[in-house]
Amino acid sequence: MVVVGAGMAGVQTAVALREQGFTGPVTLIGAEPHQPYDRPPLSKAILLGTADGSAFDVDFASLDIDLRLGCEALGVRPADHEVDTAAGPVPYDVLVLATGAEPVRLPGTGQAPDVHLLRTLDDAERLRPVLAAQHDVVVVGAGWIGAEFATAAREAGCAVTVVEAADRPLAGALPAEVAAPMTAWYADAGVTLRTGARVAAVEPGAVVLDDGARLPSGAVVVGIGAHPATGWLTGSGIALGPHGDVLADDRLRTSAADVYAVGDCTSFPSARYTERLLVHHWDNALQGPRTVAADILGEEAAPYDPVPYFWSEQFGRFVQYVGHHAAADRTVWRGDPADPAWTVCWLREGRLVALLAVGRPRDLAQGRRLIEAGRVMDADALTDPALPLKQAVVE
Repeated sequence: MVVVGAGMAGVQTAVALREQGFTGPVTLIGAEPHQPYDRPPLSKAILLGTADGSAFDVDFASLDIDLRLGCEALGVRPADHEVDTAAGPVPYDVLVLATGAEPVRLPGTGQAPDVHLLRTLDDAERLRPVLAAQHDVVVVGAGWIGAEFATAAREAGCAVTVVEAADRPLAGALPAEVAAPMTAWYADAGVTLRTGARVAAVEPGAVVLDDGARLPSGAVVVGIGAHPATGWLTGSGIALGPHGDVLADDRLRTSAADVYAVGDCTSFPSARYTERLLVHHWDNALQGPRTVAADILGEEAAPYDPVPYFWSEQFGRFVQYVGHHAAADRTVWRGDPADPAWTVCWLREGRLVALLAVGRPRDLAQGRRLIEAGRVMDADALTDPALPLKQAVVE
């Protein structure tokens, strides 16, 4: 067994194979030289110096996992059952692709020393002294990662401006009426938010916007999205989707024999939501490996069709999202979005399909179970934030 990618999805796949009884050789290949680590702490604890690292608590030696770090995968030859790496070819009987996603770079910035991404441990280490020195920071992108970095930068005492091309934060993730209340969070935290603005150029000490405005900047942090890290599969014949995602089936098998894909680099068909999902969330990287390991070992397992889950800590708020709202036909609010805690529920034909909870973890926990069960809800009852979600079930 060869697993390419030593992030959450790759590590959990190797561990799941052992937990489910596989006793043969397992090789885990990672491009970074560091011990495999968890990514969520990068946007706060490691940035702020309250943690030195986030290595997984996995004893690879005792599990007899051959860990090959600092080894970049360069290509796959399915006909030969070999992975080409910087250290030479690696043969496999079964291959699992778990290379995750890579951040989108800001066009025209090249290798500018003051322009940063936040995806890897090295990225966080480079940004830590920027925050410690309390530089003026410009964040490009008001998505999840942009908001989380802006939160950490303000906590460190930096002056922060967030530049967003859309007319609101989280424009690519949430409907306008749901994202609109979050705009006030920036001002409340002392962050300047400039929407409808694009970066024209990055100069030493300043960011120039397309309207001619110049923003003082000791550092620029780019958070404008990510795409599957699958460029290395070019020429392999493994089918990719329009976003570069590996096209997997409901057991996470790819178009190539004996090759699976898991985590941020892959999409899968969801019977629950009747569309193919590409999920760039930690929980997806945790759950998928169990399905992969079970299928490899010939165990009976349900099709992979999770309810996506995501959380974010920003501006003193704990935001959780579960489900997939794209096909919803009704939106129901629980509470006032001007208050510290509120929830939005999305229904399709009366069934709960997605939920966003701000400071209401009980709504999230109950909602997740109700979505998984496909329960029909009383929409009027849902509007009462004092009523537990489970008591708004019709059937």
